[in-house]
Amino acid sequence: MSFPEPPSEALSVGPGRVALIVEYDGAAYHGWQMQQPGVPSVEAEVRAAASRVANEPVIPVCAGRTDAGVHACAQVVHFDTQARRSQRSWVMGINTNLPSSVSVRWAGPVSQDFHARHSATARRYRYVIYSHPVRPALLRHQVAWTFRPMDAAAMNDAAQVLVGEHDFSTFRAAGCQSRTPFRNIHAIAVRRSGPFVELDVTANAFVHHMVRNLAGSLMAVGSGHRQPDWIHEILEARDRRQGGMTAPAQGLHMVEVTYPPGSGLPDLPVGPAFLSPVDRLC
Repeated sequence: MSFPEPPSEALSVGPGRVALIVEYDGAAYHGWQMQQPGVPSVEAEVRAAASRVANEPVIPVCAGRTDAGVHACAQVVHFDTQARRSQRSWVMGINTNLPSSVSVRWAGPVSQDFHARHSATARRYRYVIYSHPVRPALLRHQVAWTFRPMDAAAMNDAAQVLVGEHDFSTFRAAGCQSRTPFRNIHAIAVRRSGPFVELDVTANAFVHHMVRNLAGSLMAVGSGHRQPDWIHEILEARDRRQGGMTAPAQGLHMVEVTYPPGSGLPDLPVGPAFLSPVDRLC
């Protein structure tokens, strides 16, 4: 795993389908998806900035729509354009037109059949809990804080029953619009890094609020309020009312999207940057 090369003036990108890897601090936004006028969204910022560089309207499509307050270290976006720009011009030009809370990390050409959402085979999130008696100030928008000690080992043991394909109704928001509650978790781990407890989960896709609901339930185990086998009980119950709380949005980071080999996207370190980069779980 390595950082991408600096954007090149020599590499020409477009016309055709262009992919971006975007990071953003979601604290100021009502999620990725564009809202009614006056409601800030990441999509609106990326659309406006990319359109200025392309000198034509472009419509960005993302790998997964994040909710209000949720962050992304490596959101994948594609758009079609008639413009031809160097890789450096796409990256630096779009960033010049973006607010400081959103940044393009990479831009490059992809085939016309590449689709940021439909071509993805897995999405990965890290939920970060700051377990410390004193609340944080500098990371207050990046972590979920609890003053309670968290037993990361118990949380990790409890989480393993979630691996595989299951009906995740217990961890699905009431307003979820997905046609099915079934999802396949490829790998899940909970580990401690100093005061941080990290829930790291990779799945083919997620139902609405799934990771935050998983985090809230596992925190009940980590605090000793629930026993590890409770996670299996509530999974089998298929009832949101039986699960734990919905953990706060600010602890959630979209960190990686996986595509079939040959898609042309770089393999970036897995963030967020204030934590040690980690490899894939599966």
